[in-house]
Amino acid sequence: MSSAEDEAPPPPEGYSPVQGRGAFTTHNGPYFNGPSDKELSRQAFFILNRHCNTVGILHGGMITAFMDGLLASAVARATGMTPITMHLSVDYLDMGRKGDWVFGEAWVTRKASEAAFVSGKAMIGDRTIVQVNGVFRLMKRRP
Repeated sequence: MSSAEDEAPPPPEGYSPVQGRGAFTTHNGPYFNGPSDKELSRQAFFILNRHCNTVGILHGGMITAFMDGLLASAVARATGMTPITMHLSVDYLDMGRKGDWVFGEAWVTRKASEAAFVSGKAMIGDRTIVQVNGVFRLMKRRP
């Protein structure tokens, strides 16, 4: 397989490449930020061959890693603090295949002094493929 076969096309309008993430996220991507605010975070990715399992379906670990990062992003936007995953619950509802765009949304449902509760979903077209809930420890950002 040539590397051109495993590259994402340009992102949809309103989405731009995620920059400055750690090595794990950079390796798994590319991910794209969508229109977001303090209430709702959006990201997307294009399913490449490397994101699929041996039967050509989006790997559960890939969508879970994507959603974990997206939920953390929502918590960071809403709180201004560094979120650390304490709990993540994933309901797999449908599948994706190579060549599909996955669009994720996440929102904080409750904030406490040391933790935030967050929910999200990922969709392909009008199909929800996963629903997620998480709890994140809130850490002060280092200067």
